Amino acid sequence: MKSDDMLGVADAPARGASHTVREIAQQPQVWQAAFDQLQSQRESIDAFLEPLLAQPDLRIVLTGAGTSAFGGQMLVSTLSAQLQRPVEAIATTDIVSRPRQCFVDDRPVLLISFARSGNSPESIAATELAEQCSAQCHHLVVTCNPQGKLYGAHADAERSLVLMMPEAADDQGFAMTSSVTSMMLAVLYSLAPTLVGSEIMDRLTAATEQLMNERSSGIAALAKRGFDRIVYLGSGPFKDLAQESALKILELTAGRIMAYHDTPLGFRHGPKSLLDERTLVVVFVSNDDYARRYDLDILDELCGQIGSDAVVAIAAETLDPAPQCALWSVSGMARDPDWALLFPFLVHAQLLALHASLALGRTPDNPFPSGEVNRVVQGVTIHPFEPTAR
Repeated sequence: MKSDDMLGVADAPARGASHTVREIAQQPQVWQAAFDQLQSQRESIDAFLEPLLAQPDLRIVLTGAGTSAFGGQMLVSTLSAQLQRPVEAIATTDIVSRPRQCFVDDRPVLLISFARSGNSPESIAATELAEQCSAQCHHLVVTCNPQGKLYGAHADAERSLVLMMPEAADDQGFAMTSSVTSMMLAVLYSLAPTLVGSEIMDRLTAATEQLMNERSSGIAALAKRGFDRIVYLGSGPFKDLAQESALKILELTAGRIMAYHDTPLGFRHGPKSLLDERTLVVVFVSNDDYARRYDLDILDELCGQIGSDAVVAIAAETLDPAPQCALWSVSGMARDPDWALLFPFLVHAQLLALHASLALGRTPDNPFPSGEVNRVVQGVTIHPFEPTAR
């Protein structure tokens, strides 16, 4: 099936959506290609990582900017639990502006950089600043562009390993879609290979293909209702998923729809005041039995407050008790951990942002034709840094 038909988008090229539609729809195939490619690199990955992970005082820092930063944040809790050690996520934008606060001691560092293009000004600067501030810094660079500056700086560097994603993952659309999901998969497989096997890959790809085939028309219809605000709620890794989902709405609608993210419990502490009759709330429901109780509580509360037609639950399979609102389910993943649900849940959010953009008459491949915001960030001045100066 053509990607246009799968995602329910008629005449995507004429509507300025051909790249975005293709790059959302291709993700199951890109994930499988990335997985196959990474399996063939397992020996070199282990040779690089095993000596580092054997160091008890090693700091593991995931970094990137925007969507790339959120991709790292979504993986922190899973990697920390799997590695039985702290894992941090620090955006390149924070490293560049406050390097001394990010690297305050001489512990060895493994800096894991997510970079679609590798040409953002902060991408290179963050790796250089980490080296200036740390006595020993190693780099795992995960990127989609072999022509990027980050790739060029680290491809042959002694303390670096570069993982190149399949060519199709180098998104040409404005918003990161298949690039971020493939890079997330690569980092999970590299650091926690026992989590990512052929069986779970089969479920991920099958479930995501099914949701695109079955849910796209309903998501398009929801987007046409003309909500002014969208709120995404989730706990644990889904809090960071909510942040990325909110960014997708802002990006692809060029800020015409305002978006907010929070946790189900945190939302009551003030932010809930933003709700009105033109607000849609989307709740990512956990597969963790305990966390799910709070997800179901906020769903019931919101259905009673703003109406069940303004609330959507995204979950694996069915829910018990069933919510009053719409339920977008992910087939076949009811027993999988939340890290696995990140991937089909992200696709749900990408689809809603795509259709919201089209409903507003925007061009998703380039929502800012006048250049106010660019696909690769421009206009950033990297100022000289003296590690010993105060």
